[in-house]
Parts: sequence; structure tokens; C-alpha cells
Amino acid sequence: MTTFLTAGLSLKPQHFDAALECSAAGLWFEVHPENCMVEGGPRLAWLEAVRQRHPLSLHGVALSLAADARPDPAHLLRLSGLVRRLEPALVSEHLSWSSWRGAYHPDLLPFPRTTQALLRIADNISRTQDSLKRRIAIENPAHYLHIEGHEHEETAFLAELVRRTGCGLLLDVNNVHVSARNMGFAAQDYINAFPGDHVMEIHLAGHSQDPNLGEALLIDSHDAPVAPAVWTLYECLIRRIGPRPTLIERDDSLPSFDELMRERRHASTLLGAALAQAA
Repeated sequence: MTTFLTAGLSLKPQHFDAALECSAAGLWFEVHPENCMVEGGPRLAWLEAVRQRHPLSLHGVALSLAADARPDPAHLLRLSGLVRRLEPALVSEHLSWSSWRGAYHPDLLPFPRTTQALLRIADNISRTQDSLKRRIAIENPAHYLHIEGHEHEETAFLAELVRRTGCGLLLDVNNVHVSARNMGFAAQDYINAFPGDHVMEIHLAGHSQDPNLGEALLIDSHDAPVAPAVWTLYECLIRRIGPRPTLIERDDSLPSFDELMRERRHASTLLGAALAQAA
């Protein structure tokens, strides 16, 4: 566990000045490294300035670890350079794929959880960790449709990746809620089965309903406050596994920085209660 981090926020350019001036204890910020893998310029200077005041986390969206191919060496090289430059407290990626044979898709795509996929993804995670010279956390995905061919439950699949590679896990509680509603399983059962000892980070986010199907299909949209049902799952999780660095993830329909900080303070309060319970 990264003990000096409490609750953090996704960092967007609109909130740069407020983030730089904020002095809340334990506050940290997370960014997508793909937006910053450059040699210089204002965005990188902005991140380096924030890093002087607050820890950073890099949350990747483009390594495509579940693709039927190794990670792009050029991408890994640029990511490694950014990690060395910013020295983030955490680095994470998704259990998904987004590129294949030179074609790139603007989404985090699912795959059948077969033993063959397990071996391939474990190799890709190991190659990534060797390149970055650090442990990374792998995030559970959001699901929208049934896929044939699964040989492993998702929580067991993630646990086996940890065993084979030494990686950590990022538990996105909103993804659990969205997937449970879309796929027809109990979110609490998934939370209870998740390998909690290996959770390095937790994500909380808002979701929306599909414009055509309504509540029959929830979308992990990151454009709304964290839903009450997600807060409830989160409380159950940290009561079981103890406090972990927790991110309020917001990528669209951005509110004011003060509004995000109110959500962040609620997460900090729950983390404090979980810490007191564990003491």
C-alpha cells in the first residue's frame, strides 16, 4: 500500500491553478500519460509544477496489454521516459486491448478470459514492468455485453496475473457497479471476491444511462458525481481491505474544482473511518 496517499482527483488543465494552490493533506492527482509523453512544452511544465506540491499518478489507456501482440516498444520507451521524469507514486493500466496490427481504437475493448490470454497478458505486464523498472496496477474493466469463451472468473484471472507477474491491482468500483447491472451479477459478490491484499489503488467515478436503452445499459462515462450505490460498495470494500489510495475520476462535464474537492473530502472521511476501524 502507498500509505502517504489518501484521496485524489483526476487532473485537468481547467483546474491547474486551483490544484497548484491547494494544500489539502494527502491530496494527489492522476493523469493519462499519453497526453504528456513529449520532450517539453507547457503541459509537461504544468505537471512538473504540480508535482512539486502533490504526488502524481499515471493511468495509462494505450498499452493494449490484452492484445495478441507485445506492447509497442516505442510507446513503452516514451512512457518509461515520462516515469523517470515525473517519478509518479503510482502507475496503472487497463485489463483490455485497444490496438491490433497497427490499427488503434479509441476504446478499452474486452476479450475472452482464456488461459492463452492469461499467459499473453502476463508476459505483456512483465515486459512493461521490466521496461518501467517498477510494479504497475491493473484495472478491472467495465462490461457491456456477454462474450463467449471465458475460462476464468475475472477476479481469479486478476489474482493469477498478480501471482505470475508481481503486479498490483486497481479496483474501479464504478466499473463493478456498471458491469453488474449490465451483465446481471451481484456487485457485492464481486467486491467480496476481489483479491484485496493486492489493491494498490481504488477508482470512484460517475456513470450515465444509455440514451436509447436507459437503465438497461449503464455507461462508465466519468461525467457525473459518484453514485450512492458506488459509495456504498466503496465503504464495504475499504471496511474489508482497509484504506487504499482512492481517486475521484472525472473526465467530462467537469464541475468546479471546489465541487470535486467536496467529493474528495467525502472519500477522505470514509478512508479515515476505515483506518480507525483497522487500528
